[in-house]
Amino acid sequence: MKVTRNWLKQYVDFDWSPAELAERLTMLGLEVEGIEEVGGDFDGVVVAEVLTRDKHPNADKLSVCRVHDGQGERQIVCGAQNFQAGDKVPLVLPGTTLPARPGEEPFTIKVGKIRGVESHGMMCSGKELGLSDDHAGLLILPAEAPVGKPFGEYLGRAGKDVVYDLEVTPNRPDLNSVIGIAREIAALTGNPLRLPACDPTAGSAGPIGERVAVRIEDSELCPRYTARLVCGVKIGPSPDWLKTALEKVGLRSISNVVDVTNFVMMETGQPLHAFDYHLIGKGASGQPTIVVRRAAAGDRFTTLDEQEHTLTDEMLLIADEQKGIALAGVMGGLNTEIHDRTVDVLIECANFSPTNIRRTSKQLGLRTDASYRFERGADVGICDWASRRCAQLILETAGGQLAEGVIDACPNPIAPRRITLRHHKVNELLGIELRPEEIDY
Repeated sequence: MKVTRNWLKQYVDFDWSPAELAERLTMLGLEVEGIEEVGGDFDGVVVAEVLTRDKHPNADKLSVCRVHDGQGERQIVCGAQNFQAGDKVPLVLPGTTLPARPGEEPFTIKVGKIRGVESHGMMCSGKELGLSDDHAGLLILPAEAPVGKPFGEYLGRAGKDVVYDLEVTPNRPDLNSVIGIAREIAALTGNPLRLPACDPTAGSAGPIGERVAVRIEDSELCPRYTARLVCGVKIGPSPDWLKTALEKVGLRSISNVVDVTNFVMMETGQPLHAFDYHLIGKGASGQPTIVVRRAAAGDRFTTLDEQEHTLTDEMLLIADEQKGIALAGVMGGLNTEIHDRTVDVLIECANFSPTNIRRTSKQLGLRTDASYRFERGADVGICDWASRRCAQLILETAGGQLAEGVIDACPNPIAPRRITLRHHKVNELLGIELRPEEIDY
């Protein structure tokens, strides 16, 4: 489990140094296996627009560009090939020192001549800025990126960050999430926990009950299954804040919708999955129908990684009326994946048997971030909240309209557990004397 200092600070205030935070995390029962400083403060890096791009007179593989940095125009010599006039790019101004990666030396950008032509700055790749491993070309920003805006402010992440690589013990599944760790920090500091807004507004897509049905055939292996539908999305690259958040914790950006499901999983500890709604087969009612059932022995199923697996009748399958569409709690199916032509997205947020997920994952040799969390026990009570959070972020990053309501299949509702807490037992366990009025219930 990886988490960053800045991500934690979105939910709770603390003023510990990176080293002090590592000590506090250890106090919480987490083993800190590694600490890495990433990114930079981006001082001297701005959003710029390429006005012209011409061939270098003395080098076939170089270009001479006129670039506007928000204050004026400047000439830049560039060797990248993946850009054109009109593109928005990060521009490093002369005198700026770029952040160094492990094993590398920092270097300062200066005004100089490249093959006889002056260059007043440098347009950058994601790797040169410490944002990603992509160095194949410039980091092309969205067309709406404001020219002249400091790049750190544009990303919403000015300042350096620290990544903590944590080992979470099996008895603390709640710490497999950013919010779970932030909650413990809130308890240590006495500062309030700030949960993100989570109230997506339904649009004009109609009631979800008229668009999809869910049937659970094995409630022991799937005690709860929720579904929400977002219609009219536009699949594309994620915004920079989302890409950056995932890349820092070791997750590859795929697309806005898929990235949102991964972000919410890291945030809440609850895995989610997104299906292309129109690839889900229809049932007798004429609606696309989700069926949660055991696989038939010998079934063949191809997962998102394009690997075909032979299933047993002990494995739980998410299916429609005709075919399997996901290995429950492990990985989705190739036959319903989100792609660039997807317009309607069904959000799955469910709870599965830890024992069953562990067995399936082991037998198939398929270990994922989702199976890791389900194996340790996800909170059945968080499904609806995480689903709402996911729907809200999809609306923000991919547009669309949210269907009204939610399908929340829970054959055997689980009542919240009531715990009796005795005052003298609290003092006995803590080893300190607290008065009853000092204890919040």
